[in-house]
Amino acid sequence: MQALIQRVSQAHVTVDGRETGRIGPGLLVLVCAERGDTKAQADKLLAKLLKLRIFSDPAGKMNLSLLDTAGGLLIVSQFTLAADTSGGNRPSFTGAAPPQEGLELYDYFVAQAKAQHSLVATGEYGADMRVHLINDGPVTIPMKIS
Repeated sequence: MQALIQRVSQAHVTVDGRETGRIGPGLLVLVCAERGDTKAQADKLLAKLLKLRIFSDPAGKMNLSLLDTAGGLLIVSQFTLAADTSGGNRPSFTGAAPPQEGLELYDYFVAQAKAQHSLVATGEYGADMRVHLINDGPVTIPMKIS
């Protein structure tokens, strides 16, 4: 599984003009299930991102995690993170999990996040979404769990 993590001062996602999720300060996580990914990998990714120390402490040093700050977590499915651009100008997405498998892992990831963190919002799997964010820093970190 892989994710693109963005520290945000606020973020929200809409589908057909309807807001599906909103957070204030926290993390926007674009998450992608790839072929063969497992629930164990989803668990590992979630544990790592909840403890990732990318928020500033009182001295201004990146030393606090999402758990330390009690910030929001906005999880958005993003199969295009699996893009392979090595073969030309049109990306291939064959590395992404098939839709049903991706949905199952996404739903599992979201359920686990909600069980472990108090403020979790989401996009809508497979929908054409509009993601609005104010990146704080900016801080953007790619993460891949094999």
